[in-house]
Amino acid sequence: MQVQFNSDSSVMGTANVAERIEANVRDKLSRFSERLTRVEIHVRDENGPKHGADDKACMIEARPRGGRAIGVTEHASKVDDAASKAARTLAQRLERHFGKESRHGHDPRPDKVM
Repeated sequence: MQVQFNSDSSVMGTANVAERIEANVRDKLSRFSERLTRVEIHVRDENGPKHGADDKACMIEARPRGGRAIGVTEHASKVDDAASKAARTLAQRLERHFGKESRHGHDPRPDKVM
């Protein structure tokens, strides 16, 4: 599973923000690593230098092998909190996605005999 991290310039307060967030996301999604090709993490400060409640956003998009991308966005007052919430929500969605896939997997329809 390849992880790509993107952010705007206002979010990057310390050098290890990207490493911390990426490690947290990898940990939360580790059980799906064989089923995902790529995970993209985007963090941003929605109102720039102005401060406000829940103005940090984290969007995480996971790309399952052979499937469409699944994305979530979460907001919080701190970037790490937004990323943690987004990773938890994405793990729940992936659990449902892969659970449905295994429940609905069936053998191909046999040929009709007339």
